[in-house]
Amino acid sequence: MDYASTLWTLGVSFLLTVLLGPLCIPVLRRLKFGQQVRDDGPQSHLKKIGTPTMGGIIILLAMTVAFLKFSDRGWPFWALLTASLGFGLVGFLDDFIKIAMKRSLGLTAWQKLFGQLVVSIAFCLIIHRMDLSTAVGVPGTDWSLDLGWAYYILVVVIFFAATNAVNFTDGLDGLLSGTSALAFGAFAIVALEATQQQSAIFSAAVVGAVLGFLVYNAHPAKVFMGDSGSLGLGGGIGAVAILTKTELLLIVIGGVFVLEMLSVIIQVGSFKTRGKRVFKMSPIHHHFELTGWSEWRVVTTFWLAGLVFAAIGLILYKGIGNL
Repeated sequence: MDYASTLWTLGVSFLLTVLLGPLCIPVLRRLKFGQQVRDDGPQSHLKKIGTPTMGGIIILLAMTVAFLKFSDRGWPFWALLTASLGFGLVGFLDDFIKIAMKRSLGLTAWQKLFGQLVVSIAFCLIIHRMDLSTAVGVPGTDWSLDLGWAYYILVVVIFFAATNAVNFTDGLDGLLSGTSALAFGAFAIVALEATQQQSAIFSAAVVGAVLGFLVYNAHPAKVFMGDSGSLGLGGGIGAVAILTKTELLLIVIGGVFVLEMLSVIIQVGSFKTRGKRVFKMSPIHHHFELTGWSEWRVVTTFWLAGLVFAAIGLILYKGIGNL
């Protein structure tokens, strides 16, 4: 296990992001790539209107450069970049249409679905070429099930769920940056233990990039990552879970993302079936804001929850048998 390369990747990625921030943020501001805010959201968010967004470009650029520097060019390398940059591109197009072209809805639901499906299929072709195991293990046990060709359907489901769940989490200053750093940090440890060096280096590159981005994204945020960042992070974490054969462990390590997505599903389902809302607003981080919590309190509480989920995931990982 090459801990040195992993730590160097994290450091270089962090430094690149910190250096890119002052260069890219003014450009985004001049291009008027400003944040749009929901009218029905917390009133405190109205002051965020116009804050530069699409900062996910900074994350993806720094992560990619660091990953290129310290990784090998094998199939895992291409799989990880395909997932992160592919979904990041879908998010970038969505951001660009919403902000630069002034179309509030961005990509249509079908366009976004098609883009995500294309990236998922490309990833499936790569892991098939790698002859990656199609077995899925249950965290904390030695039990596993070989899904055969159905495994590729599961891969698509994982990507759709991960990208949407991570995207829902991106709603407060520093919320997604902090929780994704914790989740990718846990997966870096998992990858090192599983001797999946490329996944470890990739995860470290992401940790460094989001921590560097947090310098500018912490409250009060000077820049937001937008869908280009959140979808890229969602694709990246899904890819790492798949390559390290810890697909179900993603539900635990990414527990905050799961709760955010469930809150939206519950809210929409309840309103459509009963005409009543369960939460004051979804995703659930907005619910806590509307109950009177400060934005910083919500963010730090969710960071703590992310740390707990990451720790539980690592404890469970020790009980997973080799597939």
